Amino acid sequence: MSKTENMEVNENIAKQYELIGRLTAEVEKVIVGKRNVIKLLIMALISGGHVLIEDVPGTGKTTLATALAKSTSLKCKRVQFTPDVMASDITGFTMYSKQSERFEYRSGLIMTNIFIADEINRTSPKTQSALLEAMEEQSVTVDGTVHRLPMPFMVIATENEFGYVGTYPLPEAQLDRFLIKISVGYPSSKDEMMILYSRKESNPLDSVDPICGAEDIIECINTVKGIHIDAAIYKYIVDIVSATRTHPFCALGASPRASLSLMRASQSCALMNGRDYVTPEDVGNMAYYVLPHRLHLTQEAKVKHTDVNFVIKEMIRSVKPPFKSGTRES
Repeated sequence: MSKTENMEVNENIAKQYELIGRLTAEVEKVIVGKRNVIKLLIMALISGGHVLIEDVPGTGKTTLATALAKSTSLKCKRVQFTPDVMASDITGFTMYSKQSERFEYRSGLIMTNIFIADEINRTSPKTQSALLEAMEEQSVTVDGTVHRLPMPFMVIATENEFGYVGTYPLPEAQLDRFLIKISVGYPSSKDEMMILYSRKESNPLDSVDPICGAEDIIECINTVKGIHIDAAIYKYIVDIVSATRTHPFCALGASPRASLSLMRASQSCALMNGRDYVTPEDVGNMAYYVLPHRLHLTQEAKVKHTDVNFVIKEMIRSVKPPFKSGTRES
């Protein structure tokens, strides 16, 4: 890479880094004391990925998703997933038009930039499966015709950690399509007091200003794809994911899609730290968000009350990093 090209890359990285900082600050107007969670959600957006948020009710899962949509000026549709929601409500349907004397496509709720699936595990498996093609291929097929989704496209699904009555567990095929799974968690006492104060007279969501548009997010996504990955880092990613398939506590390991997700998340992590290259530390950090929901522990592990993050920590320790973090190998 020439000196001029290198300067252009650095300027672009700085531009995207500054935009991400502004987005984070804007969403923090609404979600107090959860900067890491906000950054993970933005990281998934600029990765072109989807997010599953699992937590107890009332921790701000939906508010977080709505604040992100408002700050990015992206079109957003929210669906409360209940047993009576049909697959055609999501993907759309065709109906006969007397005016044109032919069948015409009526778009479903999925035709948006950010699709918020509230309580996704409370709808039927048939309706859940309506999201599979959209999440993987950014399109839906209705009556044999493929309809492309607007770009960028992101699914933010929420589900409660407790309360399994009337729920349908998400199948492995769908869980595998979520780039990361995160939890908001309870706020500290100080942060909870700030929440009360900020909502005393108004809703903080009303104060969220649009920071950028769809074109800016698409530019970020393209920048992430161009983040440098050393050949040794590729091997490091594959070695970590492969370790999940042989670990004695894993009944089901991670798929090649997990390797792709870990790669893309690591690239986004690098950009969010103002770098144009991926380090082993990026990969190790992102593994704790990319892999847990993809792994199924054995009965022995469950009996021993082994946490999935403990298993991932063991696997990362067993795989030697290719070089010291913070350096770029060519």
